[in-house]
Amino acid sequence: MSAEYVVAHGNPHVLLCERGIRTFETATRNTFDVAAIALLKQISHLPVIADPSHASGHRELVPALARIAVAAGADGLLVEVHPNPDKAWSDGEQSMDFAGFDDMMDGIEPYLSLRSHSFSRRPASGVRPMEAVG
Repeated sequence: MSAEYVVAHGNPHVLLCERGIRTFETATRNTFDVAAIALLKQISHLPVIADPSHASGHRELVPALARIAVAAGADGLLVEVHPNPDKAWSDGEQSMDFAGFDDMMDGIEPYLSLRSHSFSRRPASGVRPMEAVG
């Protein structure tokens, strides 16, 4: 089902998310398709967010991919954060700790200075941060 179909049938609350594409590359979980972000911003009115955590599968790559996504025009980021990523029940290898997330957001600031809006460090409306487990 396409985003246009969903919007045309009454749901205006649609956004697009770049999470990477499957390729033969094995160093990362997926190949982060930054060109898709730029293209979607040109051909669609819908917001485009990027998920560098899922795309890379490695927390040390997330800050660089987040900067790339913002530079390409992404309207938001989906980043996995956990108080103790090494003890997370799932996806710990791609999750950042709180300090790493704050450092990443500080590193994004220069890329945002050219934008008409800024990113918030808070979860989207209606989204609650997960409680620390374990």
